[in-house]
Amino acid sequence: MRAAAALIAALAPALALTACAAPMEPAPGGPPPMTQNGNDCAVIAAVAKEHYRFNDSDRLPPPLWLDDEGSGWAPRCDWNSYGLRFPTTFHPDHRPQPPRVQWVSFKRPRYDGAVAVIESGVLHGPLAGMGVECTVRSGFAGWTVEGQCRNTWIS
Repeated sequence: MRAAAALIAALAPALALTACAAPMEPAPGGPPPMTQNGNDCAVIAAVAKEHYRFNDSDRLPPPLWLDDEGSGWAPRCDWNSYGLRFPTTFHPDHRPQPPRVQWVSFKRPRYDGAVAVIESGVLHGPLAGMGVECTVRSGFAGWTVEGQCRNTWIS
């Protein structure tokens, strides 16, 4: 009992600060807001590892393309710290010429509190790819993909 009371006393300041941090409210009927909060790399890594299984040693990822859609979003991520290794990372504003026939792309995540929604796509070769939208939740284990990602396009 004494240990539980000590733990609660130790965690009280952190819990109080967390209670003050209200999640951003999305616009009615609109998508969750975007934020530059440092979680983008962790959200992308969660999808790369859990959905695409790129952390498996026999499943190396194709080149990475961060799709900023002209917004200027260009996170600088240390992929090694997430246990990932992309052979090449394309700058969002510089699409390779001629266009690559293999890549994995991620758009900027949209956040609503401890939940992020991110669009991604993978192209394995000409006319062989698919896009997904994944919901990723923040928790004690970091960011994790929630359930199955929803298919958005197939070629």
